[in-house]
Amino acid sequence: MTISHHSNSNKNHSQEETILITGGAGFIGSHTVVQLLNLGKRLVIVDNLCNSSEESLHRALALAHKPTGSLVFHKVDLLDGVALEAVFQLYTFSACIHFAGLKAVGESSQIPLGYYQTNVTGTLNLVQLLQKYTCRNLIFSSSATVYGLPTSDAPLKEDAPTGATNPYGRTKLYIEQILRDTAESEPGKWNIILLRYFNPVGAHESGRIGEDPNGTPNNLMPYVAQVAIGRRPIINVFGNDYHTKDGTGVRDYIHIQDLARGHVAALAKIETVLRSEKPLGCVPYNLGTGSGYSVMEMIHSMGKTVGHDLPFRVIGRRPGDVATVIADPGLAAKELGWKAEKTLEDMCQDLWRWQTLNPEGYSSSSKQEATTTTTTHAPQVITLPTISGKHVIVDGRSTPPFQLSSAFSPVNSPAPEPAPRKTGRTAI
Repeated sequence: MTISHHSNSNKNHSQEETILITGGAGFIGSHTVVQLLNLGKRLVIVDNLCNSSEESLHRALALAHKPTGSLVFHKVDLLDGVALEAVFQLYTFSACIHFAGLKAVGESSQIPLGYYQTNVTGTLNLVQLLQKYTCRNLIFSSSATVYGLPTSDAPLKEDAPTGATNPYGRTKLYIEQILRDTAESEPGKWNIILLRYFNPVGAHESGRIGEDPNGTPNNLMPYVAQVAIGRRPIINVFGNDYHTKDGTGVRDYIHIQDLARGHVAALAKIETVLRSEKPLGCVPYNLGTGSGYSVMEMIHSMGKTVGHDLPFRVIGRRPGDVATVIADPGLAAKELGWKAEKTLEDMCQDLWRWQTLNPEGYSSSSKQEATTTTTTHAPQVITLPTISGKHVIVDGRSTPPFQLSSAFSPVNSPAPEPAPRKTGRTAI
């Protein structure tokens, strides 16, 4: 795919058709990185690694087979607007996929200010720079939580009423509105796709990359897998008094590989739109299967994969949780040419393969072991330090200190009181 863009002659190292990926070392980001590398894409990853590992990028490179793909990683937090602009001064970006953000529903009710600052302010910093450096092609990781309390159990379409029930969902809803307002303020210039994820699970079929949250997992299936492998004693089921078939919450679970393909399809959509010279503006798409499974069905399915029943206990509901959320993915099928292909069995088998090969996550093996499988045609990875007005090394060449324009005023305020445990950067 080729995406047209404007170059900037003031950049130190301009690369045509380079895609910026925020939060690219996370669960969804790393799987998308593999698929984009296999298309020969040149990628620049920014991630603060608060709930991800650089190891995922090394393994993603080892899994990629396209010799023309490349990857450069910068450890940068989106709240550090100065460092973020320094990255923009290095490259000419043709598009951006924005994964970075805190993601736990329950925790967002405990530390809402942290969620608003990280998700909303970080996105504001990013979008200001996309606008300034004339990269107006953006794919945003939104969430099904924007639908709030559905009025029925029917699959949700993109025009369903929105109204999040928790701070995490509200950050996604606010960001969606910010992006719509931005697109409307410059008619005919922006191509923004809002991908409303339902519940990503599973792992790459190789078992080399998967979900590895720091601390206690905030999502059901990584917690279930850790119980199955013996890292945790028992599964907590948050409520069994919902109006569902077995009283536990029903969700639309989607295999991570299908979700990653959704981003490739969104990028292809933007390419098509650019060729037709009919800008998208800002458009939402659901990425889900259209089918729902309850918490207990997921636990039993994983137990079947593992070969024995998994221990669980029912405790109280979590703040902000709802009974049933299922996608209607028809619009994505019609306009993106995308639909989910993998089954619940695939999700559980791939997740279990990842967990058994990596019982302690990415810390299970060294980075050297992960990169020894790289072929001589593997893409290139360059790891750079946090850059904020300092010299850095790119391709063996030293770059001068960055001169940042006064036209950009990032918000670099101190972070709120940290949470008791580390939280996610990849939104779902």
